[in-house]
Amino acid sequence: MATAMSVSAVSPAPAAAAVSRPPTLVCVPATARAPREMAAELAAAAALGADVAELRLDRLAGFAPRRDLPVILADPRPLPALVTYRPRWEGGEYEGDDEPRFEALMLAMELGAEYVDIELKVADKFIGLLSGKKPDNCKLIVSSHNFENTPSTEELANLVAQIQATGADIVKIVTTATEIVDVARMFQILVQCQEKHVPIIGLVMNDRGLISRILCPKYGGYLTFGSLEKGRESAPAQPTAADLINLYNIRQIGPDTKVFGIIGKPVGHSKSPILHNEAFRSVGFNAVYVPFLVDDLAKFLNTYSSPDFVGFSCTIPHKEAAVRCCDEVDPIARDIGALNTMVRRPDGKLVGYNTDYVGAISAIEDGIRASQPTDPTTSPLAGRLFVVIGAGGAGKALAYGAKEKGARVVIANRTFARAQELANLIGGPALTLADLENYHPEEGMILANTTAIGMHPNVNETPLSKQALTSYAVVFDAVYTPKETRLLREAAECGAIVVSGLEMFIRQAMGQFEHFTGTPAPDRLMRDIVLAKT
Repeated sequence: MATAMSVSAVSPAPAAAAVSRPPTLVCVPATARAPREMAAELAAAAALGADVAELRLDRLAGFAPRRDLPVILADPRPLPALVTYRPRWEGGEYEGDDEPRFEALMLAMELGAEYVDIELKVADKFIGLLSGKKPDNCKLIVSSHNFENTPSTEELANLVAQIQATGADIVKIVTTATEIVDVARMFQILVQCQEKHVPIIGLVMNDRGLISRILCPKYGGYLTFGSLEKGRESAPAQPTAADLINLYNIRQIGPDTKVFGIIGKPVGHSKSPILHNEAFRSVGFNAVYVPFLVDDLAKFLNTYSSPDFVGFSCTIPHKEAAVRCCDEVDPIARDIGALNTMVRRPDGKLVGYNTDYVGAISAIEDGIRASQPTDPTTSPLAGRLFVVIGAGGAGKALAYGAKEKGARVVIANRTFARAQELANLIGGPALTLADLENYHPEEGMILANTTAIGMHPNVNETPLSKQALTSYAVVFDAVYTPKETRLLREAAECGAIVVSGLEMFIRQAMGQFEHFTGTPAPDRLMRDIVLAKT
């Protein structure tokens, strides 16, 4: 059984060695069903800034090698070609005998393909057919794909040796992540191969393996794959080439690049990578910010404990567990019992902070001030009945912040026991969501939803009926995908002041940026980025 390992044991090769290392190539799979369309995909990949195009011959309908390959590989080609003719038993679509497949790959070599991929299972047979006639300008990739899991580091190292023994120019190993800590083993193998000057493509499939595709340049990976556009992936959770190049700035990732990211489950909806990567770039900070889809927070933090993994944003459902995982916690975050920011100090200790409560409370206050006259000497929340939906990390942050501003806080939650637990901590009443439907002790109340109800893709859901919203003067929703949730739309229709979760998101992110970098956040830039991307 594969075991987790710590990336504290994995450091990129020394900078001196990295100077002579070629940059990690970005390869776009061409998956069209017709030869001329596939040739057009090469041109589109070149326009995106890719370095190589993978020609997936097994995707072509009615493929006839001698007729179609000259069309696809016609000179001048906009990009070097990596030719793959993947059989179904290795995750492809080809279902015939090996001999015609081998002949097509050899013809591709003759026609000038720069790379040809052959599966380890049949590599000896294919190389035997070549009889030493492989053109000098063509590199042979020998590949192994595991669609079940990621083996132990020792098993992966043995697999590298097995592939090398075939005479491969480039080793390719692709595995599957059952949890994000599996990727650490692939990083270890990349580092070992780099130290031995063995070119390797080492990637881990599915959402939990996404970081292998983004961070491989840090550890010396030869190549990574990015699709031409969303929906045209050749493997599970493959990012787009445009995201690799523009969002994650993959050309600038190297051994010294610091790694930040958002820890959550789910995490794919988050705008944080867009925001932080552009902000890092704007101030010349050598860092990348990635999504971490995490099941077990403690295991993740123990595994990725290298000083290069410097800081983390923390979202649902890990905000409370994060308090227990930190060596030190800011007093306010400890009082709230939840945090959204973790920073690794130079001494290796993890310190936790909460920027949610400041971001959310200030957004609500400013929303009220912009819509009605208020006393500038006191908070517009003071004395108001403030109903918080949700008793998780964000709920705790809002409840604590509102109470600090003098509001009378009520907690409503689907599970009454959790509502009561938080209500006892802040000294207020507790309700179930069902109770909340008929709860209107006074007019002019403030409502703050801190649950994921209404988040994409469940955009038709809402935590409270439109009829019940008539008792509220102000409604805030922490959900920001979509920008206008059903809750906010219906609250506006009822005449309430509405405050988008986007405003909280921007403000808490600026606080995180300052913790991450030790420098002031580029306020206008971060605000413009979020508004432009949503």
